[in-house]
Amino acid sequence: MIIGIYINIFINSIKKVVKMRKKIIISSGCGILLFIFVLSCNNELIAKFNSSSIEDISCYSEPSNFNSIETFDMKADGDRLIGGKNIFFHETSCFDDGIVLNARQSCAVESAAKMNPGTNIYLLVLSNMNFSNATKNIIKHLMSYKNIHIRRIFMEKYVKNTPIEEWWASNVLKSSRWPRSHMSDILRYLTLWKFPGIYLDLDVVVKSSLEKLTDFTGAESWDDVAAGVIGFGPSHLGRQIADACLRDLKKNFRGDIWGNNGPGVITRTLQKICATKYARDMTSKRCHGFTVYPPSAFYPIHYKMWKQYFDSKNKTKVLKVIENAYAIHVWNKLSHSEIIKVGSDVPYATIANQYCPQVYNNCGEVF
Repeated sequence: MIIGIYINIFINSIKKVVKMRKKIIISSGCGILLFIFVLSCNNELIAKFNSSSIEDISCYSEPSNFNSIETFDMKADGDRLIGGKNIFFHETSCFDDGIVLNARQSCAVESAAKMNPGTNIYLLVLSNMNFSNATKNIIKHLMSYKNIHIRRIFMEKYVKNTPIEEWWASNVLKSSRWPRSHMSDILRYLTLWKFPGIYLDLDVVVKSSLEKLTDFTGAESWDDVAAGVIGFGPSHLGRQIADACLRDLKKNFRGDIWGNNGPGVITRTLQKICATKYARDMTSKRCHGFTVYPPSAFYPIHYKMWKQYFDSKNKTKVLKVIENAYAIHVWNKLSHSEIIKVGSDVPYATIANQYCPQVYNNCGEVF
């Protein structure tokens, strides 16, 4: 009898659970249907929901005005760039109150100009504005270098007669979760396809002349090819790889994967050309003359160890590690919030004082 009572209690409990689950499922289903109905009936709500996390890139198509940065001239600038002694930086952000180029970004540009005086240094921007008041002082010091040129580009003109002209016209950036970053990826390959030279990220400090380097990139580690420093020269090999990269970008662009369109492009291209999957096996001979430099050349401090640039305790060790590097990548995406006071004893400050002195000594109290 006692067993029967327990059985009845157990059965009743199961029935209650089943009823509760049905109610939850029905309520959830009604809620989802209601949400879909509201969204489908309210276009403004749809737009707000979809754009809440989308970066503003409206400046890409906005016309210049009398106060805008000088526009890139395909004739005048193009004639200057045809020889191949060129270093390019890109700024793909849109701004509300004028273009902001902070001290560390400016340091990258100055270091390239200082260490490569016989090279054209081009900073290409997409914003239709001039520089903000806070930035104009730094720009004044940058422009003391005669080989620095700052221009605004219009993508509709810049992609003309290139392999991605029609692809760009399809509004490919609408599929991107990070349109500014992916715009930077597009530009690094497009610019080097149009003009032989070297592309550098705006968080790369140049420590040595790059003028003799051609047809190269650098490994971030011996497993990964990076895209923060790339050079495609005027040689047949350089033109071939530049073309292959641009066509890979067009074919394999993914707006939902952060690194697919930057390091992914050069990695896939070299894997085909060099007939190997791994960076460690991409020798110049195997890559038909294209060079993949070791991490020590451009990425001597791995991104996982980025804080070493901001730690005075290990300064001697860090400076020794980077001593023979052509340039250093300081991983701005991770390090941008780390404060450096001008005159401090951290490695990054010491490097800046040596390789971008105009910017470092005229940027105020914080670098």
